[in-house]
Amino acid sequence: MAPRANWKGFLRLSLVTCPVALYPATSESEKISFNQLNRQTGHRIKYLKVDAETGDEVTNEDIVKGYELEKGQYIEVSKEELEEIALESTRTIEIDEFVARSDIDPRYLIRPYYIRPDGKVGHDAFAVIRETIREMDKVAIGRVVLTNREHIIALEPMDKGLVGTLLRYPYEVRSEQEYFDEIQDVKVTKDMLDLARHIVNQKAGRFEPEKFEDHYETALIELINEKRAGKVIRPKERPKGENVVDLMEALRRSVGKEAAPAKADKPAKKPRKAAAGQKEMLMPIAGKKQPKEAAAKKPAAGARRKSA
Repeated sequence: MAPRANWKGFLRLSLVTCPVALYPATSESEKISFNQLNRQTGHRIKYLKVDAETGDEVTNEDIVKGYELEKGQYIEVSKEELEEIALESTRTIEIDEFVARSDIDPRYLIRPYYIRPDGKVGHDAFAVIRETIREMDKVAIGRVVLTNREHIIALEPMDKGLVGTLLRYPYEVRSEQEYFDEIQDVKVTKDMLDLARHIVNQKAGRFEPEKFEDHYETALIELINEKRAGKVIRPKERPKGENVVDLMEALRRSVGKEAAPAKADKPAKKPRKAAAGQKEMLMPIAGKKQPKEAAAKKPAAGARRKSA
């Protein structure tokens, strides 16, 4: 069952309109997260909204938005005033233009969403818009309002639905010049490029996300399991970096290092999926959605620290 929609409204291409729902395409809720605790009592830390001058707690009903003109001087803006300037894109994703995918600078990409028809009507119109984008091999550019702000959204077909990726505005993207101007102009020799190309060819492959493992998440799981089992945690020795004295020699050694596994008769070890670490947990993580394959298994009862 699909998660709750982040936004519902209409997708419009000229006079063709259909109701749609927008869902987040990514999630970080499966990652391990920590609570802040009082070291003395073991109790969770609670945050309060307080008046910066009086220190008194303020209820949500008494909190308004304000824009700071000068230090300590604000212009208050009410919810009703913000609703007055609500844009048409609050309820409609209007397709403004079509561009080539290669035209979109990756620095402008923010996050992806899945878009599908909302309800039983509008599937025909949705299919027309989707297949038009697919046939033209273009990306549709529109506007949508999320969290009270208007965003540019790039729409692309995926299977029977659409993927909409939020884009940044130009003023949100920093210029590369202030970071790259001081990089030295270095002449790279043909021999160096040939060796580097050889390394790249030895490492060539296909992008398969399931091969990648979140090593930090795995290390967190191991740490929690070891602490729960009462093991003594000892710091591990950190690998030391090597100073590169001769770049050509480093490239030659790299070529040899990458070629070595190919000579071995033993098959390469299959990388463990990131989700596998979650199944090895000795305890369930409260409030977290367990992987589907682990859902059928009954989790072990987790010990809870008693409050003082």
